[in-house]
Amino acid sequence: MSPPGRAKGEGNPVSEAFVYVSNAEDGAIGTYALHDDGRLDVGPRCEVAAMLGPLAVDAGKGRLFAASRAKPFSLHSLAIDPATGALTPRSQARAADSFPYLFVDATGRWLLAASYAGGVVSVNAIDDAGRLSDPTQVVPVGRNAHSIRADRSNRFVFVPALGTDQIFQFTFDATTGRLTSNTPAIVPVAPGTGPRHVVVSADNRFVYVVSEFLATVTTFALDAATGLLTEVGSIVALSPESTLVAGAARGAPAAGGAPRDTSNDVWAADLHLTPDGRFLYVSERTRSTLETLAVDPATGALAYLRSTPTERQPRGFRIDPTGRYLIAAGEKSPTITVYAIDAADGALSVLGQYPGGRGANWVEIVATRASR
Repeated sequence: MSPPGRAKGEGNPVSEAFVYVSNAEDGAIGTYALHDDGRLDVGPRCEVAAMLGPLAVDAGKGRLFAASRAKPFSLHSLAIDPATGALTPRSQARAADSFPYLFVDATGRWLLAASYAGGVVSVNAIDDAGRLSDPTQVVPVGRNAHSIRADRSNRFVFVPALGTDQIFQFTFDATTGRLTSNTPAIVPVAPGTGPRHVVVSADNRFVYVVSEFLATVTTFALDAATGLLTEVGSIVALSPESTLVAGAARGAPAAGGAPRDTSNDVWAADLHLTPDGRFLYVSERTRSTLETLAVDPATGALAYLRSTPTERQPRGFRIDPTGRYLIAAGEKSPTITVYAIDAADGALSVLGQYPGGRGANWVEIVATRASR
């Protein structure tokens, strides 16, 4: 039986982390306290804006950022109470487009965003009080840009564009917040790949990119001096027994055309590394699974391990800062699940299931001051 959600303060120990889940259909962020044993306390929801999408966090400064994908598109800054994890809206700014991905740079002074529909990336400034400016830079990239992320040095930025099968490479000036195309500006991937989300290894030697259409994860070596990527290998992040077929970009059918049957298409979404870099997880939405890969930290090579059923249509999930727990949400599920991560083999085991919101699409986890 799943443990019930509890209000904070009912005889529970101090939380280890705060968990935030963005719920698109509710326009609200669900808040939770994560305890050392993996239990969650369900906290209050924070109403933000319609069609709430991605979140990004600056844990060091106690700030959470969110994007609304309803017109007029907007970005929101919220303060995190360090004692309770409660959110307080702080500012709202204009968004250059509808954004499925946000990223806060290492200085906490710039919010980077990528637009799937607009094929652009943008930069908004963050002032000392955590307030957002309107966009300071908007840069066209490939069709269906789906994420944006800086490397660990904060000097280089990568943008996968799944509609053009490209990864855009930028240099980043954290003093001015300016993105400049690197040379070369683009790394092509195989046609029909659909590169979607990107993560960087803790030692900054490797970048991993998940394919939405094939559920492959491609390893790139990162040149620390130039910020350029070189492909070193790729692996399918699906069980050998999977019957899914290659997917394609989703959207309204062409005029007069019938909707395409996507019920057996690969539809991979998110990926995350454990803090020790030994395991990588991928969410696949058609079959609602979390796929586990082993990582060789020395070479960046990946090996497929196993598949775990999860919440329905898992667009977003997150691993806690200790690497002991994974929390998954589903766009078509009313609950979220906490899994324990086996330190020896990366296996996931369910610890509990808790009430969620409608259209859950993003998860962030922030360590409390006591657990840092």
